[in-house]
Amino acid sequence: MLLSSLWLCHLLALFAITPAGPEAHGSRFERPGDVIIGGLFPLTPIKDSSLANFTFQPVDLGSTEFSTWMYLVVQAFVFAIEEINRNGHILPNVTLGFSIRNTYDVVSRGLLETMDMLSGWESPIPNYSCRDSPPLVAVVGESRSTITMPIARYLGLYKFSQVSYSATIVTLSDKTQFPSFLRTASSDQVYFPCILQILTHFGWVWVGMVSQSDDYGWEGSRLIHTVLPKAGICLEFTVNIPLYESIDAAGSVIRVIKASTAKVILLFLTNRSYCLFLPVLSGYCVVGRLLVNTFSLNKVCGVNFPGIAQFQQESFTAVDHRSVVRGLDAFLGHLHPNRTPEDAFIRRFWGDTFKCEWPTGDHGFLTNDTGIETAPLCTGDEDLKDPSITLLNAKHGGTATLAYLAVYSIAQALQALRKDAQRDQWFETRAQARTRSFYQPWQLLPHLRNVHFTAPNGNEVFFDANGDTPGEFDILHGQDTPEGAFQFMAIGKVSVSTLSKAEGIFNDSAIRWRGGVQQANGSSRVPRSVCSESCPPGFIQVLRPGWPQCCFDCHPCPEEHFTEGKDSVRCRLCPEGEYPNRNKDRCLPKTEVFLSYGEAWGLTMACLSVFFTVLTALVLGVFVKYQDTPIVKANNQMLSYILLVALMLCFLCPLLFIGRPTAATCLLRQTTFLATFTVAVSSVLAKTITVVVAFQATRPVSRIRRWVGPQTAYSVVFFCSLIQVAICGIWLGSSPPFPTKDSLSLPGHLIIQCNEGSVVAFYCALGYLGFLILGTFGVAFLARNLPDTFNEAKFLTFSMLVSCSVWVSFLPSYQSTQGKAMVVVEILTILASGAGLLGCIFAPKCYVILFHPERNTHRSWKKKAVFQ
Repeated sequence: MLLSSLWLCHLLALFAITPAGPEAHGSRFERPGDVIIGGLFPLTPIKDSSLANFTFQPVDLGSTEFSTWMYLVVQAFVFAIEEINRNGHILPNVTLGFSIRNTYDVVSRGLLETMDMLSGWESPIPNYSCRDSPPLVAVVGESRSTITMPIARYLGLYKFSQVSYSATIVTLSDKTQFPSFLRTASSDQVYFPCILQILTHFGWVWVGMVSQSDDYGWEGSRLIHTVLPKAGICLEFTVNIPLYESIDAAGSVIRVIKASTAKVILLFLTNRSYCLFLPVLSGYCVVGRLLVNTFSLNKVCGVNFPGIAQFQQESFTAVDHRSVVRGLDAFLGHLHPNRTPEDAFIRRFWGDTFKCEWPTGDHGFLTNDTGIETAPLCTGDEDLKDPSITLLNAKHGGTATLAYLAVYSIAQALQALRKDAQRDQWFETRAQARTRSFYQPWQLLPHLRNVHFTAPNGNEVFFDANGDTPGEFDILHGQDTPEGAFQFMAIGKVSVSTLSKAEGIFNDSAIRWRGGVQQANGSSRVPRSVCSESCPPGFIQVLRPGWPQCCFDCHPCPEEHFTEGKDSVRCRLCPEGEYPNRNKDRCLPKTEVFLSYGEAWGLTMACLSVFFTVLTALVLGVFVKYQDTPIVKANNQMLSYILLVALMLCFLCPLLFIGRPTAATCLLRQTTFLATFTVAVSSVLAKTITVVVAFQATRPVSRIRRWVGPQTAYSVVFFCSLIQVAICGIWLGSSPPFPTKDSLSLPGHLIIQCNEGSVVAFYCALGYLGFLILGTFGVAFLARNLPDTFNEAKFLTFSMLVSCSVWVSFLPSYQSTQGKAMVVVEILTILASGAGLLGCIFAPKCYVILFHPERNTHRSWKKKAVFQ
């Protein structure tokens, strides 16, 4: 291969094939050395898109632009090489040279210059090298991802080491396509989490995006569409702008931006595209938009164009966190055309910096491209240390530092290669170093991948398996200084370990929002960029059909539900025993509701219960005291005692309904009342039957005489009560009552009540009691006019009529009330029905016994019977 290459080189020399075009060496900056490091930089980007194709060899790319900022990156590259050559600890006795090529920011020219460096001939032929001079060991560059990718593919064929200082596209991390590519700039893979940190920190969830029409913009747009939705951020619009100036395309982009409601715009643009985009944005008076830019390249636009700088006051940018190169500012201040005559670009830089032009014809093609027709002539006496040179006063800690570190990483790899015992021979002498046969490009690559060192500026440099460096960014914010000058201020730092893990620290007090409303703490209010305003606590987000997830309406939470924070997507049910406050943003303990002794109704019911119990006991005492009197003995004296005792127990039952319900009170209160009141009604029925039987037994031929006696009455009471006890027993055995809490019936209150368990059993017991009352009323009604001296059927009839009226009124009232009101209704029903029996049956008798004892004698009753 070597012999064929040398033969081809001699053949080309024989036919005198020379570089095509007068600028063959006018677009270079070269310096000899023992080994050469190549550099690719877009120093004079072109505007004509028709030149960016592969239909002809790109030889005459006359450009009217010169990238002053990129020239400073070139000087950082040169400064690193000179610093290494002065350092006796790195590559001693070896001098690094360089060959800097201008790519014109065009893919075809970038490939041409790369092939030329590798082949050593102006009209390169792939796979052949005519370089007999010191070996080219690696290439630094290019800056733009779209140009870097084809160059990296070409160099990857030969495993030729390439270190980029600015290309960030994620595709370049693919070692299958780009095996020899590395970079000191952070990949977009770790840049996007940094952008997310900015957006989420300031609460910007409704954004637009402008990207450029190339691989860099398209892949960035794809990643943005993947990453943003996972963070809850939505894109209102995405537009692409051409790489070259286009009035029609610019107008359409501006119309989209002006019609949008998003206040934040993500710009995924290179330096050149950004500097073309800003004047268009400013010219169309698009105001009130916050710009979030990519990396640090675009900050140069603010320095070069003061009008645009004012427009950038609301812009943010993330730059690789790198320390400033010590000594670079002094190095730049000593630049002069006379000191580096081999530099083909310094006169163009000098003319653009001092707004002057060199005398025509002195310096080839560069002398006519300043674009300044009336500018004064350059004298060479101008001083770059002049404080008015704003570009040199700017901090160069971004891309310039990355180019500086790229050179150092190659030097460290060469140092490691030199220490390799198997390859040490090609560094033994400078004569051997100039011999290509002792060095192959792939020998450096593994050492370059494994470098890990600390550069003189303090930055730690190493590469991962994909050739990428860790992501650590400084967040810059464009703002005016108190002196009225424009600058980017560091307002935070973001460290990115993975695509989904990033940590950011922001100094909000360092941010001065233009036109921001001052808050109470003196800081400016952060501008908002949302599709829908946040839903306050107590409301939930309901997505608008057909809109992104950031666009929603706020709907209030239903009853018994709440939300704790803003922008909730669903309401939560308050825990049992709690209810939401008026704003439905938290739950409050519910007020427990039950009929207690401490309130008026509870105390009143308790007093009435005790009163009627004592009154019944007094009536019983009267009957016991006057038990030998006719009025007491009439109609079965023992039934009267049973009835009074049953009524006493009925009047005590309301005390089981008052107070906090417990398992015991719930079991006893309904069943106890139903059983005792059934005994009372059964006693009334037995009394009524006794009257009927006694009257029928007075007939001579009546068969009912055998039923006359107390046994019949006791049997009626026993069997009627037994049926009710059986029903209650089945009820308690199958599904007994139990205490429960009702949190739904009364908002804000927790009703403590007894659940009756089996509703069927409850109404069966209640129905049986009602049937017994109606039966007793019917029998008493039929016996009301029987001509018996001691007949009390009329009183029994009236007492049953009162009981029927009370229980008929009870049912609808019981069903229509809840909580303690329902308990009060049931207590009043118990007291009213018991009082009806007590008053209707025993009040007339007590009246006679106590106030008219003369009527309570056998003689008076006989006289009454004779009169009747």
